[in-house]
Order: sequence, then C-alpha cells, then structure tokens
Amino acid sequence: MWTVIESPIGDLRLVERDGAITAIEFSPFHDDAVGGRPRGARQDDHPLLVEAVRQLTAYFARDLKEFDLPLAPGGSTFQQQVWGRLREIGYGETASYGEIAHRIGRTNAASRAVGLANGSNPIPIVIPCHRVIGANGTLTGYAGGIERKQTLLSLEQDALF
Repeated sequence: MWTVIESPIGDLRLVERDGAITAIEFSPFHDDAVGGRPRGARQDDHPLLVEAVRQLTAYFARDLKEFDLPLAPGGSTFQQQVWGRLREIGYGETASYGEIAHRIGRTNAASRAVGLANGSNPIPIVIPCHRVIGANGTLTGYAGGIERKQTLLSLEQDALF
C-alpha cells in the first residue's frame, strides 16, 4: 500500500508492506517496484500510512523530533548496520561518514562504503541520512538532491533556535 504527502521538499510517496514502512520516495516518482517488490494499491486511509503522514507533517511543522514508526528497510547486513547508526544521529545534529564507520566498528577506510549505504537508504527523513556530511563539514551527495538535504538540515537547525 502507499500514499502521497505534500512536503516542503516536494511530494513524497510513503510505502507500507506487512505492517511497516518500507520506503519513502522523492518525486518525481518512478513506477518500478520498491526493492523488487510491487507497491500495491494507493490507500490513503491505511492506518499506518495515516500515522506516517501525521508524523511527517509534524516533523515538517517542527513539532516532531523523533519518529515512532515500524520500519522495514530492505538491505544487506552492512546497510542495516549503517541505517541503524543513522537513527542515532539526533535531531539537528550531523555526523561524518567516517564517524558512522567508527560507530559500526570500522575504520575511516569504510567511509566510502558508508556513503554508498547512506545513498541506498530506502526510508529517508525517518532514517535521517540527510544528517550525514563530509569530514570537513560540507554537504555531500544526497539521493534526493543537495537542495533537499540543505532544506532538511535548515529546518532542523531553525527549530532548535
């Protein structure tokens, strides 16, 4: 099942499968299957999707700092480790790829692999891959585009002050 929400960073498609959020997609949407699985039908009144819309709306209104949704991102064991660490980066905070590598017990040499896992995150915003920056503090690639990453980081910074 899926639904679409309007947001400050463009329309987002929220995908649910078996009682968990499996994807948040940036527009423009592609009609291929998520992780090789079909999305199913649009169902705007599905209880989990309604709750996800509520939480994302509150996040964009700066009224929610931590999401509480069942998540089931599909990925390798390494990707799952990286995505788990991303969820530990607090609202309004950032971490470098190297810092994430160290948090999963790897060296800086794993920074590139962390970056690839970060870019493969199927549930952006809720799994906050936008909070990962370059070692020198610069904004680096983002699957949704640097402009969206900057908007998300600015939204969080503005909410803290």
